[in-house]
Amino acid sequence: MARKKSKPLDAEFVMFDVVYTDGSRRSNRRVPTALLGGLDGDEPAREAIMEQDRAIAEKSGMPALEIATLTRSGKVVEKPGRKVG
Repeated sequence: MARKKSKPLDAEFVMFDVVYTDGSRRSNRRVPTALLGGLDGDEPAREAIMEQDRAIAEKSGMPALEIATLTRSGKVVEKPGRKVG
């Protein structure tokens, strides 16, 4: 019997890269697609990830970190070019 193809994860979740104020980085944090879009864009993802961080901090006994930047995973970030002098 043939195996059914699984649903693509892109339809259910969007992945985000998070950089915290202390300089640490966490990649591929999952946020449900249903929270995103509309007038707020990706801002609801910040709240969802902060809630995930609070739950993780509670279980680990360490304080939650403050988010500095939040970008979708896989987006290419332009690096400033080198000066040729």
